[in-house]
Order: sequence, then structure tokens, then C-alpha cells
Amino acid sequence: MSTPLVLLHGWGLSSAVWAPLRARLDPALPVVPLDLPGHGSAAPAGDSLADWADALRPHIPDGATVVGWSLGAQLALHLAARAPDAIARLVLIGASPRFVQADDWPCAMPADTLGEFRRQFDLDPAAVQKRFVALQALGDSARRDVVAALGTALTPADAAHQPALACGLRLLADTDQRALVAGIRQPTRVLHGSADTLMPVAAAEWLADTLPDGRLTVFQHSGHAPFLSRPADCATLLESFIRD
Repeated sequence: MSTPLVLLHGWGLSSAVWAPLRARLDPALPVVPLDLPGHGSAAPAGDSLADWADALRPHIPDGATVVGWSLGAQLALHLAARAPDAIARLVLIGASPRFVQADDWPCAMPADTLGEFRRQFDLDPAAVQKRFVALQALGDSARRDVVAALGTALTPADAAHQPALACGLRLLADTDQRALVAGIRQPTRVLHGSADTLMPVAAAEWLADTLPDGRLTVFQHSGHAPFLSRPADCATLLESFIRD
């Protein structure tokens, strides 16, 4: 099993969040966990989703399967559209092409809610991270374990990281990639928690229906991070998908 597996985490976290999943993957599988720009130990990039994707691209081996979670899924979609010959497969977890609601897109977070997150982040970034972690675990049958795993993988909201974290929240608020989805030809697995309170399951259903080669798996009693509450099941699905 030589196909590299690239892991892109979500907002405010770091590549350390994948540790429970990585522990259950076949050791023979090459895994490349990347920190998003300005997160973990990664240097900041520019202010656009394209800038962030460009910063990640040199670290993604050709022929990779790219796994993106939340904001990482937004980047995975963008990369797949811009480098269709380099990225072989996609796995989108807790994903949506648009994170905030619009008149024609109800299956998302209310724009006012994310706007309040952004305003509060400027005042008390650590408190916003804590609230965001709680929302990601809400409704999950393994809520305490998910909160603990997320808490150990946070990017510190200190002066060095705060600008990139604020930029990440803006990207979540402003990005709309619905127009790209029908043109993404890579085989794609969409993994979603049935109890995800940040991204309704309807967004994942839309992705699976619109992607030319998309397939959806919904994990019952899981929230926004099913790879943390169901790591063994997610590992089995990933390995099966790569072998297909």
C-alpha cells in the first residue's frame, strides 16, 4: 500500500489531531500530516484560500489521496480542482462547499453565528477556540474523548498565530466553492457525523450527489469529528478506498 495519504486538519487545530486515526492505520501506508498555514509549526501564507492551497501544494506528493476535514476539506476541494492530475482521490470529513447560510444554501451555519465568532475572537481568542471545540463534539456519543483529543491538538491563540487564525475564520465565512464541485473528477468519499451541529448532514449529501464520483458514509451518533469518535471505522474506510 504505497499511495501516500495527506491529512489536512481543520481551523484552530494542528496535524496532531490525526493521532488517534493514524494509530489505527496500516503502518505500511505512507501518511503525510500537514499543518495548515499559520497553524501548528507551519509558516503563515497569504490571505486567500488560493494562497493557503499554494503553500500546501509543494508538500503533497503526486498521486496522493488527500483527506480534508472542515477547513481542510475546503482546501482539499480547491487543490483537487487546481491540480486534478496530481491528486488521485479525495476524502472529505465534516465538509461543506460553503460554511455559512445563504438564501439558496440553508444547510450551513448562520452567517451571524460565524460573524459573532469572528468578533469574539478579536477580544478573547482562547475562549472562542474553547467554544469551537465544544461545538465540534456536541451530539457525539464519545463527546468527552473528542473534546480531550481536540484540546491536545489546538494551535495556541498567541500573538504569533492569531493573525492566521483570524484569517482562517474569514475564509470559512467568505468561501463558496459550490461552482467547483461538479467539475471535480477524482473519486471522493464523504464522511460525516449524523449529529454534526456545525455542518448539517444535508451539506454532505449535496456534495455526494453533486460530485461526479462521490459516495457518502454517515456515522451515527457522531459529531463534527467522526475520525476522533470512530477512528477504527474511519481507518478501515480509508484503507478500503485507497485499495479500490
